[in-house]
Amino acid sequence: MIKSPGKRHWQAFILLVFLINGWGHAVTPPLKTLVTPKLSAPCVYLVDFATGTVLFEKEATTPITPSSMTKLATLYELFAALQDERLILADMLPVSEKAWNARGSRSFLKVGDHISVEDLIRCIIVHSGNDACIVVAEALCGSESLFADTITARVQSFGAQTTAFKNATGWPDKGHYSSAADLALIAQHLIADFPQYYHYFCEKEFVANGILQHNRNTLLWRDIGVDGLKTGRTDAGGYGIVVSAIQKGQRLIGVVNGCKSDKERVQNVEELLHWGFSAFAFYQLADKNEPISSAEVWLGEVPNVDLVTDQNVSFVVPRHQMRDIKVEVIYNGPLETPIKQGDRIAVLRVSIPEREPVEYPLFAGTSVKSVNPFKRIQAAITYLLFGTHSL
Repeated sequence: MIKSPGKRHWQAFILLVFLINGWGHAVTPPLKTLVTPKLSAPCVYLVDFATGTVLFEKEATTPITPSSMTKLATLYELFAALQDERLILADMLPVSEKAWNARGSRSFLKVGDHISVEDLIRCIIVHSGNDACIVVAEALCGSESLFADTITARVQSFGAQTTAFKNATGWPDKGHYSSAADLALIAQHLIADFPQYYHYFCEKEFVANGILQHNRNTLLWRDIGVDGLKTGRTDAGGYGIVVSAIQKGQRLIGVVNGCKSDKERVQNVEELLHWGFSAFAFYQLADKNEPISSAEVWLGEVPNVDLVTDQNVSFVVPRHQMRDIKVEVIYNGPLETPIKQGDRIAVLRVSIPEREPVEYPLFAGTSVKSVNPFKRIQAAITYLLFGTHSL
């Protein structure tokens, strides 16, 4: 058999902003050279939900008092119980005397009453009800202290290493702390793992025991794409919020904490989100198992084979760098047959200014058989006469 020389083949092209959209899973560090907003909040964090790209951080890993933002971890555990069918939305849970005596923000649940799981979700999200959190904690773990250990272990399994919870509510307690980065991580997992329950976070009001209360997340009333998640306030921690917003298919998660008023909190979040959506663009380069390019085949029944990735490939980049993105499909070719579907045969390399290139493996989208002996002889003669491997 005459073999084609093992020449290194590559393809490169510049991506234009209007060609790409979608989401993926690459993680990159914060970009240092972009002009960033001047925010008054002591702790700030902004991350792209789909890719995990950190867009802005300020004291993001410093331990803080998480106040009612703790309730995101409580809700995660409740949603996990629903998904595992340990509970259903219609289940009625009892209100204990401890829950009835809860301090701080409440839904004014009455001791001895029973309340549905779905109403408890709304009490926690809309009312920020500490009493509702204790009902959930006792139902799932028997006691609030055991529940606190459970949610601490849960979020630490996500990688939230600057977090320890002593209760289900966020009520000030010695040894109860988290960080802006950890709270954003909890929010990312909550949205990704339980999209079926996320709609509760954008509800603006809820009536319990005949009492109407409005969602403390006043950003829901502003036309900036905010659809969650949770506010918090304590004397020690100040005003804080974990917020999620979506514009043109891109979702950002932001955290601010330590503000002196709700007005300052809102101003910081609005400026942070406006900057994030304005300064960065989200690009979808490839969908999992969908052809992104093709590779030339030597002595195969077809001249080319589709190249696919085993994951969604996307990234976030400053808009001013959008024309400097370089994408290469690299392989040793032409590829020899036979080729089996799923064989790893190429590499997709994405180069973005100020970052290390990222490579993704590419696989054969289909199988390619070798040609019959007659055609192999024909190809060999063609190669000897003309220096080409075309059949």
